[in-house]
Parts: sequence; structure tokens; C-alpha cells
Amino acid sequence: MKRTRSRVEGKTSRRKFLSGAAMAGAAMMAAPSVVKAQGPVNMRWQSTWPSKDIFHEFALDFAKKVNDMTGGDLKIEVLPAGAVVPAFGLLDAVSQGTLDGGHGVLVYHYGKQTALALWGSGPGFAMDANMLLAWHKYGGGKELLAKLYESIGANVVSFPYGPMPTQPLGWFKKPVAKAEDIRGLKFRTVGISIDVFTALGAAVNALPAGEIVAALDRGLLDAAEFNNASSDRVLGFPDVSKICMLQGYHQNAEQFEIMFNKTKYDGLPDQMKAIINNAVEAASQDMAWKAIDRYSKDYVEMQTTDKVKFYKTPEALLKKQLEVYDEVVKTKARENPLFKEILQSQIAFAERATRWEQDTVVGRRLAFDHYFGPNGVAKEL
Repeated sequence: MKRTRSRVEGKTSRRKFLSGAAMAGAAMMAAPSVVKAQGPVNMRWQSTWPSKDIFHEFALDFAKKVNDMTGGDLKIEVLPAGAVVPAFGLLDAVSQGTLDGGHGVLVYHYGKQTALALWGSGPGFAMDANMLLAWHKYGGGKELLAKLYESIGANVVSFPYGPMPTQPLGWFKKPVAKAEDIRGLKFRTVGISIDVFTALGAAVNALPAGEIVAALDRGLLDAAEFNNASSDRVLGFPDVSKICMLQGYHQNAEQFEIMFNKTKYDGLPDQMKAIINNAVEAASQDMAWKAIDRYSKDYVEMQTTDKVKFYKTPEALLKKQLEVYDEVVKTKARENPLFKEILQSQIAFAERATRWEQDTVVGRRLAFDHYFGPNGVAKEL
């Protein structure tokens, strides 16, 4: 009897274990089914760029990274500028939920809050765009940007990313030899550069990317700056001008902005938010690599195929830009306490970071001349 009871009890215990395991397995199988049953999260975005611009391509690159990394659980569709709202209407559209997100630059919101221009519209206090992004992530910029958007009632979550190289001074009818050559020109720029070029004597018109070349062609503008060799070439700048002045301090440290509607973003699972944060950083570095490749190719093409002549902006004009910028930011800081707070935060970070950089990073001009100068040795290697 004891042996029989023992066998019965053993069978009963085994049945309970198998039953419990089966129930647990069923629960595990059911959990993802519930998520899948809800379907993927779909987001409709817009960039501030024409579909043919490499900047719109950067926006698509970010969306693809997120879509791939989430396995399709989050699907971002990115439309070009004007598909839903004008390029300069992106912040309002995302904040109000007309769009779920967008890709642009912070200086396009300059009219909402002048302090937004400090993310890229200016000399960066000797920082390049990558160093300014370091300030944003580790030097307090992230918290200040959230405070800034809250101050204007913008219901958005912002991710600055994608460090841009120094932008050209612009496209002109003839080379610019001195600061006085800017005076009287009808000129296109954006952000705090509006104030800088106005102080230099230009009549400034802030136009979005897709409208600049047409305005130059029709004589509504005498000169204009946009961003880089690839964008400028595909937008048609070489068709209306053959003179481009390289280098300037008006946009020496700019980056892009990835923007989500805050209500939509806050409703995402934590894991999906983590993927987005990591995708921002991955896309930032990928954009920098792609820019080096594509910009350098188009720079050569504009010289060889389009017959564009490039000139370096004279040092005297660069110095004048810095002096004018200093006066502009002093005025803005007096008018806007938040502008002053952000300004002082950037300066404190820049003093430390740029001193380290200047003392540590070797100048590359010597190496360039050694390999590719008139007596360069690269061909011998």
C-alpha cells in the first residue's frame, strides 16, 4: 500500500508540475501576442528639408535605424518639407500633435525664443559642433533646452544630434574681400546670424532651404548661405552663382534636431525610449561619417563640373563677425535671462573643453601639406 500511495503521489506531483509549467509557458507565449495584437506604433513626421536634399536623407536614416531596432514595433514615416506644414512651422505642428515628430534645426525656431539660436547659430566660443553636443549631453545643455521649451509652452522632447562642419559664408556675385562688401546686400541667413549680418549692413531675409535658389535667380536676394557642398549643389546654387566663400563664424557649431511630440513620446514603453536614445547617438555619428564622404565628393564636383570658384573668407571679416556677434549676444542676454543662463553655461564649458583641445590635438595642416601640398609625398608612398 505504501508503494502504491507513493506512486500515486509521485504521479500527482508530476502532473501538477507539468500543469504549472504549461500554464507559465502559455503566459509567456501570450504576453508578446498581446503586444502584437495592439499593432505597431505609427508616427508621421516631417523634415524641414526638400526631398532631394541630403538633410532629408539624414532624417530618413534616423527613422530607419529606429524602425529596424524596434523590429517594426515603432514605425516612423518621414515626409519632406511642406508635405503637412511649411518648414518653419515644424515646432508648432509637433507641439500641437499635427505631426508626431520632425527633423530640423533649432535655429529655425528663433522667432519663438532667441536662446534657441545658441544651439548652433554662432561661433560656439571656439567649440566645433561636436564639442557643443558634448556640452549639451554632459555640460547641462539638455536640462537647459528642456527648460527653454517649457518656457514657451512647447509640448516637445528634443534630441540635438548630427554635428555639422563649419558652414560657408555664402554664395555671392563676386568674391568678398572685406566686411564692407556685405553692406547693402539682400542676404539670406537664419537664427542669430540674422542679427549679425544685419549689423554688418545686409538686408536679411530668412528663407527655408527650398526657396533660396529661386530667390537668388529672381533677384530677390543678392547672396545667401545655406550649409554644405552636397545640399548647395543639389539645391541648385551653382546654377545661379559661381562664387562661394568658405568658412565663417555665423554657423560654426550647428547640429540637427530630432523632435517628438512630448505626449506621444511619454506614452512609449521605456524600452522603446531607450532604443530611440541610442538610435539618436548612432545616427549622429553615422551622419558625421556620411557628411565627410558626400560633402568632399560634391566639393570636387562643383569645382570640376560646375566650374564654381571657392575662396576663403578673409581673416579680417572673420574677426569682424566675432566682434559683431559679441555685441548681439550682450543685447540678447540683457533682454532674456534664459539666454544669459545658457550663454554662461556654454562659455564655462567651452573655456575648459577648447583649452584642452588646443593644447592636446595636433594641427593637421602640416600633415596635409606634407602629403598633398605642392611637394606632397603621398604619390611616392
